[in-house]
Amino acid sequence: MSLTFRKSIRILPGVRLNLNRRSWSVTLGGRRGPRRTISSTGRRTTSVDLPGPFGFRRTTTRRR
Repeated sequence: MSLTFRKSIRILPGVRLNLNRRSWSVTLGGRRGPRRTISSTGRRTTSVDLPGPFGFRRTTTRRR
């Protein structure tokens, strides 16, 4: 069993700074409605939770 480090800090309402061992990311948006996540590794994710078991997520990664 490996140990992991993950920390999420609320900066402002609707803005979170997410930290882990290798990278950081910023999430804009709340629990309801659309969310946008931008990571230090180049990953950008847009997600929306829909009623019931439905949801939408689109992820793009920057090429290096």
